[in-house]
Amino acid sequence: MTKRGKKARTKWRRLISEQARSGQTVTAFCRERSLCRPYFFAWRKRLREDTAVKFLEVQLTEAAPKAAGDSRVEIRLQNGRSLLVGRGFDAEQVRALLAVVEATS
Repeated sequence: MTKRGKKARTKWRRLISEQARSGQTVTAFCRERSLCRPYFFAWRKRLREDTAVKFLEVQLTEAAPKAAGDSRVEIRLQNGRSLLVGRGFDAEQVRALLAVVEATS
């Protein structure tokens, strides 16, 4: 992949992640940032397809006792980082966040 291609992927991963966290619709997000909405959808699809075929090894371990009612899940990444998600998390936001974390690793 070219340097230009890597920069474009990094830019669109960041923008897609920002939109997911913003709570805005794609239309409002793109309008506010003067982005082309069809490009946004095309990049989101392209980046999703890039990560769709990857597998992640999962290891279950005994964890310290949780407080009553704590339904959070911790995802530990190979680079030593971890992600803690709570009840009702948005899987698409987690995917976008993981794409950003993997890009900065």
